[in-house]
Parts: sequence; structure tokens; C-alpha cells
Amino acid sequence: MVQARETAGALTGRYLVLLPEDDHEAGMNLLQETAQVEVLSSVGIEAASDPEASHGVFYESLGVAVLPAPPPERIEALGIAAADASQPILAVEPERVLVAISAPAVVGPPWQDDASETWGMHATGLHPTGFDGSGVRVAILDTGIDLGHADFAGRPIVTESFVPGEAVDDGNGHGTHCAGIACGTRTPATEPRYGAASAAALHVGKVLSNRGRGGDGGIIAGISWALEHRCDVISMSLGAPQQFGAPHSPVYEQIAQRALARGTVIFAAAGNDNQRAAGIPAPVGRPANCPSIFAVAAIDGRAEVADFSNESDPNGGTAAQVDIAGPGVDVHSSWPRPTDYRSISGTSMATPFVAGIAALHAQATGLRGSALARAVIGSAASLTPLSPADVGSGLVQAP
Repeated sequence: MVQARETAGALTGRYLVLLPEDDHEAGMNLLQETAQVEVLSSVGIEAASDPEASHGVFYESLGVAVLPAPPPERIEALGIAAADASQPILAVEPERVLVAISAPAVVGPPWQDDASETWGMHATGLHPTGFDGSGVRVAILDTGIDLGHADFAGRPIVTESFVPGEAVDDGNGHGTHCAGIACGTRTPATEPRYGAASAAALHVGKVLSNRGRGGDGGIIAGISWALEHRCDVISMSLGAPQQFGAPHSPVYEQIAQRALARGTVIFAAAGNDNQRAAGIPAPVGRPANCPSIFAVAAIDGRAEVADFSNESDPNGGTAAQVDIAGPGVDVHSSWPRPTDYRSISGTSMATPFVAGIAALHAQATGLRGSALARAVIGSAASLTPLSPADVGSGLVQAP
């Protein structure tokens, strides 16, 4: 069972339950009666995403409850309630394991790191922009952050861990790397510069363990926390593989819709399951395949789609498409001490590039939510002759 929890896409035994946004009380009453389990509000609960808890947790800002493993007959009863349009339970689905997304590195022109800036900053037009993300809140939901890193030390950063038994300190590296790409300083201790929105209000939620693994419950807890802190942009470099034609999660889709209605846009990694050179395709992963979560693909320094970058699902329509691309191959950023800096690859790296640049657009235009997402996607640079199925609208560009 422990091994299963470490595998991307594996079931944890817990369940996600979606309730109506406008009638939590009726939904909670039916949920507790049907599941026969106590469900507590996430407000004031320490380590609300603890998978060993005997009670359920309800995230009021999202209208989503996470239940401990119930007996099969209770799950069947919940499913019957969800299928009844007259009942205040909208959807029930099993919790899955999601993982931090990274991939092997490849190097190439026409963009390259130089002494002052990384190739990704050149490619996305970050050098000439006069915006720095001031007044915009950005949440990085990942493996945490090294708060003692020279490029983050002394900076006001709001943090919270949703991994039981682990502090927000990053024992993996993935989270520190992503936080650096999205919101790294303009004046790093060691050049080149690598961060997009250097003055954005950085929020870091640890939703993946130091091993780079975490269940849906922890991710949902992190999203709820980011909404409570009124974050404008959420970056999630995590996911689990999907099969072509498989449906997206209705729970994540409703969460994303409710976030957009509150002015918060979620960008998520498309996934690194493709093997283009070997002719083995893979579609956008979970939860990026939701229509209201914006999926980010990766390109390399030659302006070509990365071999590993997942593609749109022709059987999923708009529900499983790549929306935009970002630099995702051999990307230099911060890393926990004593390494300090490292270059790695993945749609995980492309995602915080898009999130950080979205913060610049939010500062420049005042737009939020769906309008902000449209502005970011609509201003991307064309990557013709690459297919939109691979790179969406093109390469993200700073305002």
C-alpha cells in the first residue's frame, strides 16, 4: 500500500466529494449521513490533509470534502447520491497520487544562457519589460522552498505545509526551483538572473513531500489556502498521467471554475510522459487536462517542443488541450543549499515561467481570473510550424 501511494496516478483509498457552491449545509448533512463519517471544516485544523486522519475535511472556499477510506457500500451510496440530480452531492471520485514533474535535459540554440540572463528570459521577452509583479500574489504549490537561500533570505514569503510531519523547508529541490523561476530576484547572489516576477507577493504551499509525492487532498488543501490568501495566480508543477480519451476530474474542474470566479487563475504542467522520438504519444495529464486549468507545455532553446512534453488529446476536445508553452529544457534556477543553483527540465519548469509572466500581465493590465488567462494566452508568440496540439497558442511573452 505504501508503494502504491508513491506511484503517480495510484489510488490512496480516500475520496473527493464535490458539493454545491450555494448549499454547503445540505450537502454536508447528506454527505455525513451517507458516508457515516465525521467531516470537519478545514478552518483551524492542523495538517488538514493528513491521510491517516479518521475524519473527513471540508474546504469551504472550494466546496470540496476529502474523506478517509470508507467501506465499499458507503462509496456505492455516495455514487448513487451523486447520480441523483436532486441531491446536493455533485461528484465523487477517488483520490490519486500526483508527483512533481521533471525530465532529462537537452541543450541547443538559438537561445542560450549568458552571463547576465537565462535563455528562457531572452525567449520570453523578460529583459526589456518594465514590470516586476508588484501588487500581485503568486502561489507556488510544490515541494516547499529553501527559505534560507541567499536569493530568498529576508524576503517576506507566506508559507504553509500541507504534508503531515514535514515543514515547508524543501528537502527535494523541485519547489525551490519552481519558486525561483516564477518569482526569483532581479539580483541573484550568483548570475545569471532567472526569475520572472521578482516583486510579486510570493506564497509557497508545500503540497508534495520531500520525495516529490502527494495526494489530491493535499493539493486541494493548498488551493483552498491560496484562495483564502487571495492569490491571483497559482502555479502547480505536478500531475499524474492520463490515457487518451479518459475524462477529466469534475472535482478539479469545479475547483478551477470557482477559483476563476474569485479572480484566481491556475496554471498546471501538461506532463512529461511523451516519447516523441520513439513515437509513443501521451496526452495532457491530471489535473491540467481540466478545461478551466491552463495546461503548459515545454519547449527547448531551439524553439522546438520538448520530446517529453505531453500533447492535446484529440478525443478530449477542449477539455484536454495544451493552452500555452514556456521554456522547459535545461532551465537554470535556484536550488536548496548547498547546491544553490541547478538546471533541470520539464513542463514543471515551463509552468512557473507562465505563472510568473501572468503576474506581470496582471500588474500591467489589472486583469484577473479568466480575463487574465485570455490575455496571457492571447499574447503568446507563435511557434509555427509547431502544432497548437503541442504548444497551444505559442510561447508565453512578457508584457
